[in-house]
Amino acid sequence: MRKDIKTTEAIFPMPVLMIATYNEDGSVNVMNAAWGTMLSRDQVILNLTETHKTVKNIKSRKAFTVSIADAAHMVEADYFGVVSGNHTSDKFAKSGLTAKKSAHVDAPIINEFPLCMECEFIEYQDGEYGCGVIGKVVNTTADESVMDGDTVNISKVSAIAFDPYTHGYYKVTERVGEAFRDGLKLK
Repeated sequence: MRKDIKTTEAIFPMPVLMIATYNEDGSVNVMNAAWGTMLSRDQVILNLTETHKTVKNIKSRKAFTVSIADAAHMVEADYFGVVSGNHTSDKFAKSGLTAKKSAHVDAPIINEFPLCMECEFIEYQDGEYGCGVIGKVVNTTADESVMDGDTVNISKVSAIAFDPYTHGYYKVTERVGEAFRDGLKLK
């Protein structure tokens, strides 16, 4: 039997994405965004309002990075979601994390997060059905600790996902099947 429930952001899992930019003074700004995904093979879209400091920085610098949050840094990732760069100018410094400048775009790479996409700002869309930052992925980096040879091993990333039903975080680690192959058993 099924039961009607309160409507919420009901897609699970939602990614926990760390969006990093530079502030006007060159300091690092990071926000937590669960509302983001790939738009195409080399484009990301982030559903962010213009009131975010991060969006202002993206528009100004024409660049940003998107890192996948991991279980080892869940506290810092959550902090980036509960503290606004509009009110706390040094929130990145308070996190204790470190960053380096991307060689490809005018944005920081957060060293502690194992996967990072470096993006050029394409456009900001604002309409009746949502708003969003669209970026072109120009480079992706992975820490060697999450690699098996030349391939990322997602189990080693220990990415976290956001649960919109109970506002929890879950670790994504176990592979359960082979995409584009297991379904062929029913063919």
